[in-house]
Amino acid sequence: MQAKEIIARRVALELKDGYVVNLGIGLPTLIPNYLPSGINITLQSENGFLGLGPLNGQEPLPNLVNAGGQPCGMVPGGSFFDSAMSFALIRGGHVDATVLGGLQVDRCGNLANWMIPGKMVPGMGGAMDLVTGARHVIIAMEHCTKEGNSKILKQCSLPLTCRSKVHMIVTEMAVFRVDNGLVLEEVGPGVSVEDVRKCTESDFRISTSCRQMAI
Repeated sequence: MQAKEIIARRVALELKDGYVVNLGIGLPTLIPNYLPSGINITLQSENGFLGLGPLNGQEPLPNLVNAGGQPCGMVPGGSFFDSAMSFALIRGGHVDATVLGGLQVDRCGNLANWMIPGKMVPGMGGAMDLVTGARHVIIAMEHCTKEGNSKILKQCSLPLTCRSKVHMIVTEMAVFRVDNGLVLEEVGPGVSVEDVRKCTESDFRISTSCRQMAI
């Protein structure tokens, strides 16, 4: 399996039946493809939807797009509303989980995922609100940059999206829980604890129940 599929499959196991979930753009949008049978979640999008769904081969409807600007569908019973209502849901604590990509995460649960200085960015979007309002914050990202540098650091060096709000980090190599530092809960397929150490700048503890990633 490719790295992104491994990550999406593992994160899908964290989403419980009945959850209201906000998925960030990019890798997180793959997660609904791997939900276990019998698990139904309601997808919320900060641009004003509850009940996002796949297109299922249908022609995209004009102007019906998710927060990343991608064409999407709606499930029966879905609803539309303005951004004020959407962010009231997020800020009011009505989103059970948000899954976001990351540029950097550190051992304190700080997240940087919205800009690299010197590069043009469209803006932070809803990330700052989501990490504050969602009950559970999961970061789904590849373990290292394209240059091979760790994205899990002692301290983030890029502008922060939030401080101490991340609960879980899932990469193709590892699952970390944030609990007064990083705790290694699982290692990826064909990966050893030593492999994780070599590719992770931050120090971490090893859970007494550390196991192979369940996907």
